[in-house]
Amino acid sequence: MLNKILAFNREYALFSPGDRVICAVSGGADSMALLWGMYMLREKLGIILECAHFNHRLRGAESERDSAFVRQFCADYHIPFHYSAAQVVAGEKGLEAAARDARYAYLRSLPGKIATAHTADDNAETVLMHLLRGTGLKGLGGIAPQSGNVIRPMLSVTRQEVLAFLEEYSIPYVEDSSNSTDDFLRNRLRHNVVPILRAENPKFAPNVSQMALRLRQDEACLQAQTPKTASVSHFADMAPAIRARAIAAFLEDAGVKDAGAQQIASVEGLLASKKPSASVSFPGNVVIRREYDSLKIGAAASLPEPVRLPCPGSVTFGNWRISARIAEEECNAKYRFTVYTQGDIYVRSKTSGDRITFAFGTKSLKKLFIDDKIPAAQRPQIPVIADEKGILGVCGYGADLQRGKNGVPVEISIVAL
Repeated sequence: MLNKILAFNREYALFSPGDRVICAVSGGADSMALLWGMYMLREKLGIILECAHFNHRLRGAESERDSAFVRQFCADYHIPFHYSAAQVVAGEKGLEAAARDARYAYLRSLPGKIATAHTADDNAETVLMHLLRGTGLKGLGGIAPQSGNVIRPMLSVTRQEVLAFLEEYSIPYVEDSSNSTDDFLRNRLRHNVVPILRAENPKFAPNVSQMALRLRQDEACLQAQTPKTASVSHFADMAPAIRARAIAAFLEDAGVKDAGAQQIASVEGLLASKKPSASVSFPGNVVIRREYDSLKIGAAASLPEPVRLPCPGSVTFGNWRISARIAEEECNAKYRFTVYTQGDIYVRSKTSGDRITFAFGTKSLKKLFIDDKIPAAQRPQIPVIADEKGILGVCGYGADLQRGKNGVPVEISIVAL
């Protein structure tokens, strides 16, 4: 086992002389083998060895037993010991995910490299779990040898080799009673599926683990060829494998982590849409909008509330300041125009059926905005000046000439904030 750890380190450069390596130890067989293996190799590798234990407080007295066991073992061999505990409760993704998140949050807070005891068997089980849930090349890559400051030196070691190593050096370990249940998917695969696969091929776990590590290299190669872009035409020119990765990178920048096939497909649909201002919503109030040849990241926009415009006076509507006063002279510019009102004046967003008349004819506001290539997300933010009889004018376009000059002349001035 020690030779496998050394060979794995040579391949992936997990350790450097002088590194502080903190082994994450639960007290179970795998983590005790990791701790003892690193203890035996500490001088050869030139590392500073420490240990960390996180108590999830999920198994009552058994959890306290595990903590005491690891603490005493470290004391016996003068290994610096880090400890933390928290009462973990199930979140949206379940108890197992909540426990993992709490554990890693603590481990990553420690200085140095965090070594975990994931084995080839763990890697094979992870690949099976990803297959069941649906995955791509990244998921088939299983567990990464290194992720940030977390390293996995035992990914080439099988569980059988772990047990043989512990027996050879008479290293004690504790049993986690929850590992014997079928409450979690990993346990069900370990107890019911993996034995059948191992019966077909005794080298099932190391073979799958090696495959996963090779596929990680393939994924890294493809990622290196994946450009970052927000251009619809640029996405369209990409090979499908590269485009999917480029979309996933775009979504990650937008705040959508670990985008799955369905989320990537929804953006593919956005790219292929004949609607130049289509949009797709994602969890976390993230909205990806197509604005002609560009993809834009934003939050779900709320429709501005209509507001009464006093005369004289001014109001704010979205990112605009709209002012009104009795007109002294007639004007009709894009952002300063005279209207003739027969009642209260309001500022609102466009509504279905809104039309405006210019000297060259009448158009619906919808067609007007489309022709001017105003993105759909921006259209509700354009101030429409109206009274009880309908539109008086539109920001950026001027007054509606169809209304004529019946009523009180009011000068409207619109300024961007």
